[in-house]
Amino acid sequence: MITAPIRIGIVGTNFVSDWLAEAVAALDFVKTTAVYSRKQQTGDAFAAKHGIRNVFCDYEAFLCSDQIDAVYIASPNFMHCPQAVAALEHKKHVLCEKVIATNEREFGEMMTAAKRNECVLLEAMRPSHDPCTALIKKHLSKLGKLRRAVFDYCQYSSRYDRFLSGEVLNAFDPTLSNAAVMDIGVYVVHMAAKLFGEPQGIVSVSTKLSNGFEGAGHVILDYGDMKAELSYSKICDTVTPNVLMGERGSLLFDKISAPRNVRILYRDGSLEKIAYEPIDSNMIYEVQQFAKLIRDRDYDHCFLQDSLIEMKILDEIRRQNGICFPSDEPKN
Repeated sequence: MITAPIRIGIVGTNFVSDWLAEAVAALDFVKTTAVYSRKQQTGDAFAAKHGIRNVFCDYEAFLCSDQIDAVYIASPNFMHCPQAVAALEHKKHVLCEKVIATNEREFGEMMTAAKRNECVLLEAMRPSHDPCTALIKKHLSKLGKLRRAVFDYCQYSSRYDRFLSGEVLNAFDPTLSNAAVMDIGVYVVHMAAKLFGEPQGIVSVSTKLSNGFEGAGHVILDYGDMKAELSYSKICDTVTPNVLMGERGSLLFDKISAPRNVRILYRDGSLEKIAYEPIDSNMIYEVQQFAKLIRDRDYDHCFLQDSLIEMKILDEIRRQNGICFPSDEPKN
């Protein structure tokens, strides 16, 4: 039985790592004890900012540290699988930032390594662990037979203006196994996978930028007598809520990455507001779930199936739109 705080080492020093460090600091059963960065200067700065004692620039040394029980991976997408598998082989539990892998094959390798080493592998998908998502699922029965779902997550990237001026940063570099569907679209895909499971069919279209990067996309998932319509973009903003439509009414909620403001509009015109008090950062919930899985030694948890369906959908969307990554090539 683990009683001491779970010691987490952070891989990467970007703003998402800042959020994770802040979430860990707000909880008393986990603590950040190390950070890995390719550059000593950025590692030192991140450590100083968050009060972290151990800084590593060598990934093997980082994984061999006896000051780490688990790692949080927030590196570019193409590094998720190799870094996660290496951590798992060192018996370190892994919380991996979305998107958890670049394709289903990579995710399979990660799951196999986790099972072989009896370690927890979990995708850092914030809404999946937010109590509001469970609340949404609980109230779906009030809608009657579900007929249509519309999930819309469009977020104008803070780096897009620099792209338009000719500077291509990581966020718009397709050689890093990146695309709008992997960065933003993964949220709407994962929500559909979590609520409805694996679809019977997929139809999708993408909008490409001048360098071949996918900037936006639209997807229809076929669930037989119910269809889910997904929209995502890094080049415009969402102004509409997400909607689940049934024969007796519709459930609406805001911002799919941090769901809130849940209400049901019934066909007779009546409105029901679902009580929910959001917190400032729902990243806390994924850290809580990660720690619980570790303490329960739950290595074959239900969240893996959600991520697996997510990867299958993403692979098909990319296949239909010619979005190819180096990791898609078969291994020799």
